[in-house]
Amino acid sequence: MEGRRPLHYVFKLAEREKTIKFYTEILGMKVLRHEEFEGGCAATCNGPYDNAWSKTMVGYGSEDDHVVIELTYNYGINSYELGNDFLVRVRGKCTGYQYTQHCSSCSRE
Repeated sequence: MEGRRPLHYVFKLAEREKTIKFYTEILGMKVLRHEEFEGGCAATCNGPYDNAWSKTMVGYGSEDDHVVIELTYNYGINSYELGNDFLVRVRGKCTGYQYTQHCSSCSRE
């Protein structure tokens, strides 16, 4: 376990602009990068969504040496069941609530 740290926490959100505004203007984080995807996530960690989606990485410092937050937005999804999609990435591996259902390609080690 020595030397291991969370890389980022994943939050799925229904209101991308409002959420990014909260993290940047209220919490003082910076947008580190933003990516758009046309189809579902090949790693399956995004869940059972085959539609377009985006991720915005926010944090207080570089992803290389800070734990950051991934804000995942699935186009066409207006709400989520509270508490059903919290994920943590540790050294590139999925852990968290959705592991058994959607992260079968990832390891819990």
